[in-house]
Amino acid sequence: MVDDELWARIEPLLPAWPERSPGPRPVDDRLCLQGILFVLYTGITWQQLPPELGFGSGQTCWRRLGRRQKAGVFEALHRILLAELNAAGLIDWTRARVDASHVRAKKGARQPARRRSTAARPAANTT
Repeated sequence: MVDDELWARIEPLLPAWPERSPGPRPVDDRLCLQGILFVLYTGITWQQLPPELGFGSGQTCWRRLGRRQKAGVFEALHRILLAELNAAGLIDWTRARVDASHVRAKKGARQPARRRSTAARPAANTT
C-alpha cells in the first residue's frame, strides 16, 4: 500500500488529466499506483489483477504505468528519494555500482576496430 507520506511525494509529480477526457471517469491515481505496485510485487500478469481489490483493471494500470514512465515520474521520484537519503546520510556510496542501464554511452566515442565477419558465405564458383 502507498502510505500518505509517500503519496505526498508522488502526487505533485503526476501530470494532470485533461479537463474533458473521453470515456469513463479515470481510476484514482493512487489506487492505480497501488495496482501497479501489486502486480510488480507479486509477479502476476496484468490480466490477473483482481478487480475486487479496487485498483482498476490490469489494462488500465498497465497503460497508466506507460504514461507515467513517459512523463518521467518514476525517474524524478527516484532522484528525489536518492537526494533525501543522501542528505540524511543513509547511503553508503562506497558500495554503489553503476551499470549501463543508468549511464549514457559517451557520444563521439571511438568506434571499436572492425572485426572479420563470422557469418556464412556462399562458396566460390568453380565453374
